Amino acid sequence: MILDKKVAEQTINYLTQINAIKLNTKKPFTWTSGIRSPIYCDNRLLLSYPEIRKFIADRMSEIIANKYGQKISITGVATGAIAIGAMIAERLNSPYSYVRPEPKGHGLKNQIEGYIEEGSKLVVIEDLISTGKSSLKAIKALRNKNLNVVGMLSVFSYNFDFANERFQKENISINSLADYNTLVEMIIAEGSITYAESNRLMEWRKDPQSWS
Repeated sequence: MILDKKVAEQTINYLTQINAIKLNTKKPFTWTSGIRSPIYCDNRLLLSYPEIRKFIADRMSEIIANKYGQKISITGVATGAIAIGAMIAERLNSPYSYVRPEPKGHGLKNQIEGYIEEGSKLVVIEDLISTGKSSLKAIKALRNKNLNVVGMLSVFSYNFDFANERFQKENISINSLADYNTLVEMIIAEGSITYAESNRLMEWRKDPQSWS
């Protein structure tokens, strides 16, 4: 869920401005999962723009401080959230670590990099939440080390019902600066797409697996 509509709209304006959000209902993008999507969101681009990355890191830091307090640790999910997670940890003066999708195949074979004090509250940072599969995989790796994951915060979420149910089942609180619902509302309000296209966008969020 988003916590501030104005922040959500400004986030989307920024991401659209730098072409991090791409929309095409006629030639959908194909995700790694095989889902065909009318939208592609590449939040790695925001790191190239000082004003935008500052806005994102500032807002996410404020949310964490207000929701979880100051005495927390930050963990970024590799690779998209490593940099933004580090920026947030710097602002909050918090310990920082990051988690890989899989353990390294060499050296110490770590999946979690960095020191996390036992018993500390851990907030996980994502650049994007889609199906929730990779995010929950990261959380599972942290919990397998008996770490206290108290929540996850992302830059953008597709806000799929089935993904939200997965997080609820694992008792994980998730929040995002912006989400797909707000994006579609803004596009419709601008009048930049047809009525048929707006319907297709809404249909996709309800059932992305069979939409195409």
